[in-house]
Amino acid sequence: MPIINFILAGLAAIAAGAINALAGGGTLITFPTLVALGIPAVAANVTNTVALCPGYIGGTLAQADDLKGQKTRMWITIPAGVIGGLIGGFILLNTAEKVFRELVPFLILMASLLLAVQDPVKGWLTRRAEKKQSTTTSERWAALPVGLAAIYGGYFGAGLSVIVLATLGLVIEDTLTRLNAIKQAIAFAVNVAAAIFFVFSGQVWWGIAAVMAVGALLGGALGGRLAGKVKPSTLRWIVVVIGVMVSIIYFVRG
Repeated sequence: MPIINFILAGLAAIAAGAINALAGGGTLITFPTLVALGIPAVAANVTNTVALCPGYIGGTLAQADDLKGQKTRMWITIPAGVIGGLIGGFILLNTAEKVFRELVPFLILMASLLLAVQDPVKGWLTRRAEKKQSTTTSERWAALPVGLAAIYGGYFGAGLSVIVLATLGLVIEDTLTRLNAIKQAIAFAVNVAAAIFFVFSGQVWWGIAAVMAVGALLGGALGGRLAGKVKPSTLRWIVVVIGVMVSIIYFVRG
C-alpha cells in the first residue's frame, strides 16, 4: 500500500479521535476513508474497530469517578456488552463481502441519524432526572436491551453510544452524568470484546491499524485541548452531514 494511504488513514484517525472526544461519530470519518483507500468493506470495518479501540480507554478513565456506586449495574450491563460485542463481531465475519457492501449505506445513514438525535436523547434524560420519575422496572432488565445494542456495536459500531444511553435511560433512573459514565464503560467493553475477536480473524490490516491507533490517541488528546473552544453540537451536525452525504454516494454508486 502506498505511503500516502497510510498518511490519509492517520489523518482520518486523528480527526476521528478528536471528534469522538468532542462529539462522537468518528467512525463516520474513518470507515469510509478506509473503503476509499481500497480496503474491502468487511476488513475496513474490522480494522477500524481494532484501530480506534484504544481511544475508548481515555474516555472511560475520564469518567471513572462517576462510576462509583454503580458496581451492581456494571455487573449487569458490562457482561451483556461483552457478549453482544462478540456476537456482533461473529455475525460480521460471517457476512459475505457483497452483502455487507450492500448494507453499508444503510448502516452509515442509520449511524448519522443516531448521531443527529443524540442531543434530544440527552435532553430527555435530563428532564426525566429533574422530574425524578419513579420506575418499577428492575435494572436487571437492562442486560437484554444493552446486549442487543452491543450486537449492533460489534457489527458496525457508529452510533452505539446513543443507543446504549437511551436504553439505560429507559430502565435506570439516575443523572445524565452517571448514565453517561456507565454508557462509556459499556461502549468500551463492546469495542474491546469485538476487537479481541477480530485480532484472530485474519481481516485486520495491521500496518494501517497501527498508524490509525496512534492517530486516534493523538486526536483524542487534541480533542481534549479543544474542549470548550469548539461547540460539540456544531461539530456533531458537521459529522451528520458528512455521514448522510457519504451514504448518498454509496446509494448512488450501488
